Amino acid sequence: DLAVRKARGSDWCFRQEIPRHFEIHFQFFRRKVAVPKQSLVCVKDARADTMRLQIVGVVHFFFKRNSMTKYFIYCRKSSEDEERQVLSIEAQLTELRDFAKQQNLFVAREYYESKTAKEPGREIFNEMLGEIEKGNAQGILAWNPDRLARNSIDGGKIIYLVDTQKIVALKFPTFWFEATPQGKFMLSVAFGQAKYYTDNLRENILRGIRQKIRRGELSAKAPLGYFNEPRLRTIEPDRKTFSKVKEILGAFALGQYTLTAIQRKMFSVGLVGKDGKHLALSTVHKILTNPFYYGHFRYRGEVHAGSHKPMISKKLFDKVQEALVANGKPRKKRGEKGLLYKGFAVCGECGYAITAERKIKKSGRLYHYYHCTFKSKTQTCSQTRFLREEEMTRQVQNLCKKVSLSDEWRDKYLAKLETENMESRHSSGLFVQNLKNDISVIKTRIERLTDAYLNEALELGEYQERKNILMSEKKTLEEKLSDFERKGNHWLELMRNWILEANQAENLIKRENPIEQKDFLVRIGSNRRLAAKKLEMDFKMPWDFLAKTPVRAARFAHGEVKTTTFVKVVSWN
Repeated sequence: DLAVRKARGSDWCFRQEIPRHFEIHFQFFRRKVAVPKQSLVCVKDARADTMRLQIVGVVHFFFKRNSMTKYFIYCRKSSEDEERQVLSIEAQLTELRDFAKQQNLFVAREYYESKTAKEPGREIFNEMLGEIEKGNAQGILAWNPDRLARNSIDGGKIIYLVDTQKIVALKFPTFWFEATPQGKFMLSVAFGQAKYYTDNLRENILRGIRQKIRRGELSAKAPLGYFNEPRLRTIEPDRKTFSKVKEILGAFALGQYTLTAIQRKMFSVGLVGKDGKHLALSTVHKILTNPFYYGHFRYRGEVHAGSHKPMISKKLFDKVQEALVANGKPRKKRGEKGLLYKGFAVCGECGYAITAERKIKKSGRLYHYYHCTFKSKTQTCSQTRFLREEEMTRQVQNLCKKVSLSDEWRDKYLAKLETENMESRHSSGLFVQNLKNDISVIKTRIERLTDAYLNEALELGEYQERKNILMSEKKTLEEKLSDFERKGNHWLELMRNWILEANQAENLIKRENPIEQKDFLVRIGSNRRLAAKKLEMDFKMPWDFLAKTPVRAARFAHGEVKTTTFVKVVSWN
């Protein structure tokens, strides 16, 4: 009515800023008058009723629009994964649009994002608050206060904007709010409840994870060769890839593959990445070092015993780690030059590799020499003398002789082994009991280690390192116990195989095949070093037994001395 009375006056003016997408047209007689975006609209001596009604409508529209509170709609879902909570934002938008229509709320803009609210730093949320601070809106429309904030910083920002009257209204279909002391208090309680829910949910999830770890279940994505069973929530072998991964691990343990070579082999058997290409070298390295495959699993740097089906034995896993240290680094291949002992040994003084050098005399005769690479930057290596390949071959033969058995001593050992087979039946129970005692001792040490960590006597890193070592030792003893209980006197069979293999070393010497002799030494020993033109190495068990045999007994083993004194040297206890 006031607008109508003012419109009937002789002079009445009002000033109004019109948005860009509005263009108001007045029909004044036969002329078309457009109201500009910022203008002073004057109406004088309006005579026609039609014109007066149109002006009254425009005045009423702008007066009402100027007095309305502008709202921003804000929707959020917690997960950034597009496959999870797909309908969450769409459902919120639909509900909030209907709510705004029912309450006659003017919505200026809609904001939505897929971001967790338990930590500050949401880009869309901060952008919306920035627009509110500029005065482009005075209210927020959301489904629930927990959509706005689940942390104290974002919740405090909203309450501060309410205190400074930047925000005059907050509308929620499921929550009541007024800009009063009581309303602010209830809003603070709602934000506190949202934060408490997040913190409590985290504790519940961690408690569930700890319980799964106690049961020996890995609470994570299954490694290659296994899959997550959704019904039982366990990790089971994958029929398609289990045998393939097992084959790869067994092949790498032989020490004949580098990382890049085993990567190509994995691709050839069908073990590929998500894009169908070769697995990344870092992924291959993780597979080769993952304790999950022998029955344990690593969680947050700590190794735990698993209840899943192991793919390989702990013994094979240890061989994989040795091969990874020896051949793990990918090297650029070079053309073969007939250098027999290239990469076979290291310098006994500085520890760097022994390199090979080829020389051709004026006569056309070819010579191969081996010496240190002198690449150490911390010390000056004094091993400047070289060793000819013929001398290297002779020393390799001597090392093979140290661990070889003649046919005569092969028969003596096998006869002694049969006697041990009869006596071992009485000592099997004692052997099993000793293994169980050792396992019990390790369990006690793990418990004491845990108590020391809980009493803050150890740091987390030191505790995890020590525990992982004990867990590895415990697994090795458990496998020995399991093998012995399953196979009985299986060690006698292993001993028989070792005797026969030592006898084959004698045949290698007779055949004078340096390549086979070199490969044999690589298989039975380690730490091959060359110093002062002398080749030495460390033999593995039980080969070190033969290597440490006295010279007189060794000569007898090769038939050079006929005596029975060697029987006193051999001890089977």
